[in-house]
Amino acid sequence: MSRARTVATRPHRIAILAVPQVIGYDLAIPAQLFSGATGRDGQPLYEVRVCGLDRLPIPTTVGYQLVPELGPEGLDSADTVIIPGTDASGPRQHGSLDERLAAALRRIPGDARLMSICTGAFVLAAAGVLDGRRATTHWSHTERFRELYPAVTLDESVLYVDEGDVLTSAGLGAGVDLCLHVLRSDHGVQVANAVARYCVVPAWRDGGQSQFIDRPVPEPHSGTTEPTRSWALQHLDEALTLAELAAHAHLSVRTFNRRFRAETGLSPHTWLTRHRIQHARHLLETTDLPVDQVASAAGLGSAATLRHHLGRSLGVPPLAYRRTFRSE
Repeated sequence: MSRARTVATRPHRIAILAVPQVIGYDLAIPAQLFSGATGRDGQPLYEVRVCGLDRLPIPTTVGYQLVPELGPEGLDSADTVIIPGTDASGPRQHGSLDERLAAALRRIPGDARLMSICTGAFVLAAAGVLDGRRATTHWSHTERFRELYPAVTLDESVLYVDEGDVLTSAGLGAGVDLCLHVLRSDHGVQVANAVARYCVVPAWRDGGQSQFIDRPVPEPHSGTTEPTRSWALQHLDEALTLAELAAHAHLSVRTFNRRFRAETGLSPHTWLTRHRIQHARHLLETTDLPVDQVASAAGLGSAATLRHHLGRSLGVPPLAYRRTFRSE
């Protein structure tokens, strides 16, 4: 289930390749989130290093330079390589790699997991890694991406795409969502939630959520569904019909449904189901409750329904999931 579990004797090695001009915010996201992940014994789960094409200071897009800890040799033993967003003209404008960047990418082990944030996807595409795969990048750069890399199936409407050994995210903040998704996949909900809590960021936004939310901040003096969403999270064990949610928000069903979609990018039913599954995963990891009680406490009704949802989203049944994430 997890690449991070394949080497139990050492932390999983992550190399962040900073390609000039690197987007500083993108680079800081994986460094912060993965460095903060610890196991039950308090030991770090990941060893994170920033690598450059050489050891010289790397210009960013936002007015400062950074000095990498390692040069391209840091890629040689990486289990995961992450490429943050970049304004490098070769991948971004010409669909090509200069020799230094191409040489650095050739150093990556063949079995390493590859990730990109924002326009880092242009680098993976220029290297041919994304040919024939689904991928995403920042919505404002999709037209140029399609022109340069027609062999890639680009989906600009999602926050991130997980193709197993290659993962890509949309711009900027979506890199947080991708990194938390990887933490959940590698080590479970509890570890990812602890990192999110420390960083004071939302613990979970599903990768299929749209990049385009019509009204991310409610208009002045208009109602918002946020109090009802918070209330619903405290009552996941209840049925919670659309009519009940709308009544709690003091809105008509039609107005509530419209505002909910505008604020979250999801329907109330989809939003609830995904949070129910998230809660069920947390209970499987942290309690010894029987599967049918976990399903009931998460509002999924029955063990069969929970098995169905975990099978669709993770490819494993509840007891196998529990064994995986209770074995550390």
